[in-house]
Amino acid sequence: MTDDPTDTSSRPHSARIWNYWLGGTDNTAADRTAGDAWLALNPEVVDVVRESRAFLGRAVEHLAGAAGVRQFLDIGAGLPAVENTHQIVARIAPDATVVCVDHEPEVVAHAERLLAGAATGPTHFVDADIGDPAGMLRLVGEHIDLRRPVAVLLMGVLGHIPDLDEARDLVRYVMDRTCPGSYLVAADGTHVVVGEAVRKAGVQYADTGAVPYTTREPHEIESFFEGLEFLPPGCVSVSRWRPHPDAGEPALVDGFGGVGRKR
Repeated sequence: MTDDPTDTSSRPHSARIWNYWLGGTDNTAADRTAGDAWLALNPEVVDVVRESRAFLGRAVEHLAGAAGVRQFLDIGAGLPAVENTHQIVARIAPDATVVCVDHEPEVVAHAERLLAGAATGPTHFVDADIGDPAGMLRLVGEHIDLRRPVAVLLMGVLGHIPDLDEARDLVRYVMDRTCPGSYLVAADGTHVVVGEAVRKAGVQYADTGAVPYTTREPHEIESFFEGLEFLPPGCVSVSRWRPHPDAGEPALVDGFGGVGRKR
């Protein structure tokens, strides 16, 4: 095992595990081991990951299209997989600015390589820590004008902040510094569909050395949108947020989220 503190390949990381669950190749043996251990207890997590990704796509399509948003701030962007925020935005509004934020060294390096040779419109990657929101927004401010509407994305991020009040405070800090007409897109894991299996998988996941992830009740996720006006249908299972008409009635999954507008 290496003593290099910047070498994170020997411990599992949530961004790479999600990449593995989505069928990607940017993951290590440690990630696959941790991912398989979770699947053994909670195989439904793959549905959560896929539906969360689809929810992100539908929300971004709406905001870049009908809502006319031209600035996107993707906090905790993770490793690129398929249908990333900047790719969706570039198809619909190629003039829109997308800023992706992450603090994991491997994620930063990978994203910089990807964006260096990609025609993705005005897309920027910021190496910043969500735990320092003031510092993060200072760096983001080099690319985004917070005096104009911005869509803030927090997808699968707030579960890494175990204290609910701390997570709420972080969301409030960021949204308080955006102007009216801005949006929050947020979703995180719950434990209402398969229950105890999710809790057990989470405990085992933390034992692997990965950063722990806390699942929450739907009403706790809904509380992140305090002071914002929900776009219909509100805070729901991500599979049921404006599904495509031909999808029928999607099954509930253990991921809840929504889109809220700042008035």
